Amino acid sequence: MSRRLMPLMALLATAAGLVIAVVSPSTSSAAGGEECRPDGLYQTPGVSVPYCSVYDTNGRETLGGDKSRRVIGYFTSWRTGKNGAPAYLASDIPWTKVTHLNYAFAHIDAANKVSVGPDSPDNASTGMTWPGVDLDPSLPYKGHFNLLNKYKKQYPNVKTLISVGGWAETGGFLNPDGSRNASGGFYKMAQSQASIDTFSDSAVDFIRKYGFNGVDIDYEYATSNKYAGNPDDYWISDANRATLWKGYDALMKTLREKLDRASAADGKHYMLTAAVPASGWLLRGQEAYQVTRYLDYVNMMTYDLHGAWNHFVGPNAALFDDGKDGELAAGGVYGAYDGTGYLNADWAYHYFRGAMQAGRINVGVPFYTRGWNNVTGGTNGLWGKAPLADQKKCPPGTGGNVGSTTPCGSGAIGIDNLWHDLDKSGEVPAGANPMWHAKNLENEITPDYLEQYGLDPKNDPTDRISGTYARYYDSTMAAPWLWNADKKVFLSTEDEQSIAAKAKWVADKGLGGVMIWELAGDYKFDTAKNQYTIGDTLLTKLNDGLRGAAPYGAQKANGTPPTQVINVSATVSGFALGDNNYPINPKLKITNNSTATLPGGTKIEFDYGTSAPGTMSDQSGFGLRVTQKGHTGPNVGGLKGDFQHVELSLPSWQSLAPGASVDVALSYQLPIASPSNFKITFGGTTYAIASDFPRGGDTTPTSTSTSTTTTTTTTTTNPNTCTIAAWDRAKVYNGGNQVSHNGKKWQAKWWTQGEEPGSTGQWGVWSDLGAC
Repeated sequence: MSRRLMPLMALLATAAGLVIAVVSPSTSSAAGGEECRPDGLYQTPGVSVPYCSVYDTNGRETLGGDKSRRVIGYFTSWRTGKNGAPAYLASDIPWTKVTHLNYAFAHIDAANKVSVGPDSPDNASTGMTWPGVDLDPSLPYKGHFNLLNKYKKQYPNVKTLISVGGWAETGGFLNPDGSRNASGGFYKMAQSQASIDTFSDSAVDFIRKYGFNGVDIDYEYATSNKYAGNPDDYWISDANRATLWKGYDALMKTLREKLDRASAADGKHYMLTAAVPASGWLLRGQEAYQVTRYLDYVNMMTYDLHGAWNHFVGPNAALFDDGKDGELAAGGVYGAYDGTGYLNADWAYHYFRGAMQAGRINVGVPFYTRGWNNVTGGTNGLWGKAPLADQKKCPPGTGGNVGSTTPCGSGAIGIDNLWHDLDKSGEVPAGANPMWHAKNLENEITPDYLEQYGLDPKNDPTDRISGTYARYYDSTMAAPWLWNADKKVFLSTEDEQSIAAKAKWVADKGLGGVMIWELAGDYKFDTAKNQYTIGDTLLTKLNDGLRGAAPYGAQKANGTPPTQVINVSATVSGFALGDNNYPINPKLKITNNSTATLPGGTKIEFDYGTSAPGTMSDQSGFGLRVTQKGHTGPNVGGLKGDFQHVELSLPSWQSLAPGASVDVALSYQLPIASPSNFKITFGGTTYAIASDFPRGGDTTPTSTSTSTTTTTTTTTTNPNTCTIAAWDRAKVYNGGNQVSHNGKKWQAKWWTQGEEPGSTGQWGVWSDLGAC
C-alpha cells in the first residue's frame, strides 16, 4: 500500500471491459460449503472449499461480536523503535476496534518466493525483541509475527493477512542494509506461469508457517499506462506494459486456486484480497479489473488522489466530487464525461460496484496528510496551484522527467513533512505527516519528538512551527485541510468530522467496511506531555459510526436474480494501451458452452457501473441500448445509482450453437469493472450465466435437437421439495424463524407479518438461504 499514487495529470480517457472466466456449472448448490460462498466469487473446479469457516449462509463474512462491517488496519513492519522514532507494536493495536490486520510488507525474493528477508535478530518480522515486551515462547520465531499470533489467541475474531509488495517493493525488494534489489518483483514474476506457480506455492507455505488467514496483494501497478508506479521500476514496467494485466490476471487466478486447495486440505478458508487503485487515470490501463472474481474483497486506495507529483492543490482523499477539481478541469474531464469527476471515493466505489457486491468493497482512509507549499490562488489554498519553482529539480517520475507538460508540485517540507517519503535521491517533498503531528500543527503545539524524526528546529527555520494552521472543511467533498496563510502551506488532512462522514456513507451504501493506511498515524491527546501522540481517536470514531449498521450488501445484482443458470460465458478483450484507450472499444464475446442452441432473438442483458455515463453503444448492429440509467449528469455529492442496464438481442437470423461465440463491438468512455449480472432469455425462461459465478441458482443443463431453429430445454435436476413449513401471509414471524416459499428457504431477520419472501430485497426482513 503506497502513500503515493502517481497519476501525473488526469487526462481525458480511462479504461474498461471485462474478462469473465469460463466455468463448468456445478451439479450441486451445497457442495463443499457452497451455501456460504459469496455471490460472484470464483469456484475452483473440483475443490470443496470450506467457505462456511469464514462466511455465513448469506455469503457474508463473520466478523465476530456485534460487528457487521470490516475495519482493516495496515500494520507496518518498520515502526520498531529501533530507529529512534516511537515504536508501534502489536501490543499497541486496539484489538477490539479492528476486524483485520494487513501486515506491511513481505516481498518477492530473487527466487520468486514470498519473503520478509533472512532470519536474524534484526529482522523486525521474525527476529526482533523489545525490552519489557513478552513474546509467546511456544512459537519458533520472534518479532512482529510472534506478537501478532500472541494477541490473535486473545482476540480470535481478528484475521491477519500478509501484504506483499507495496510502493517500494512491487518491482524489487529491500535488502537488510536498506539498499534496493531491482529484481523486477511482480513485473518479472508474473511473466511466466512457472514463476507464478513458485510464488503462489510459497504464499501458501508462508501463511501456514506464520499463522496468517490469507494473502493481500499490493501490486502497484499492473497498468498499461506509462510512468505509473515507482519510478525505480520504469525500466521493467513500461517495457512490459502491454502484458502486465494478463500476468496479473494469471497470478490472481493461480493464487485463488492454490489457496482454495490449501483451504480444503486445512479445513479453513484462506482469503485472497488486494489493494486496488481508485484513480480513473490508473484504472483506464487495467482493462476491466477482471480479477475481482478471485478476490474475497478489494481495499480501494481512495487516497493519494492529489499530491505534489503535480501542481494542482486538492484533497488527498475526497469522498465526493465537487465539480471544481483543478486537475480534472484542466484536463477537460468534466466536459468530456457528462460532468463526472473521477478522483473521489464515491466514483471508485461505483467502478468496483459494477463487478461485485457492495460488501466485497472496502473504502481506504488515510491517517496521514499530503501537502504543498508556495500555494497561490484557490480558496484558502483549495484548488490553487503550487508549481516547483525550478522544474529541473522535479522528483523522479514527475514533470519533465516523464515528458509531461504539467508542472510538478512544490511539496511541503521541513516540519510539514515529518513522515519523510524517500527515494534513491533522498527525501521527496510531499507534506506527508501522521495525523497526530498534524493535530499538533493545528493547535500550535511544539512537540518533543522533532529531533527523533530528523528535524533540527534549533538551527533550521523550516523545521520550526510558524504561522497559523487554520482548519477548513468542505462538506460537499467531506474533506478537511489545514491552511497556513503565512507560509502558503496546504495540508490535506483527515479528522473526526470527515471520518464520521465516511463511516456513515459506508453504512448507508452497504459497503463491506473501511481500510486504514496506517494505524500508527492515528492520534490522541497526551495530557502528561500536553501534545498529540499516537492513539486511536479516528479508529474509535470509525467504530462508533459503523456500530449497529445493517449487514453489508451481499448480492451483486439489484432485484431478484434468475434461479436457473446456463453455461454461457461473457468476456471482454481488445483494449488499447494506456492513454490510447479512448474511447474504449473492446469486444464483448458471448460464448455458448451449454448443450442448447441460443436461437435468433435471444435477449441478452447486463449491467455496468455508473462510474461511466449511460451512453454505451455497439458497432455491430445488435441494437445495444441502455434501457435504465442509474445516474445521469454531474456526480457532485455522489453518484445516485449503481448500474446502467443494457439490453441487446441476437439478430433474428443468427443463432448460437453449442460451442459457438459471437462478438459485439462496444463503445464507452470512462472505465468500468464489468459488465456483469448477465441475463439470457429465450424459450420463455431467463437464466443467469455461469461465468458470473452466481450464488444460490440451480444450474440447468440444456439439450437441443440437431435443428438450429428449434430448442428444447430440459431440467435434469429434481424439483425442489421443501420440508420447512410454507410462508403464511397471516402469520407473525420473529427473527430466526425459517419458512419455505417458491422452492427456497428463507429466514426472518426480525419481526414480520405479511411481507412476502423474495420481495423485500437484500436489505429487507427475509434472508435467502438458497434452494430447498
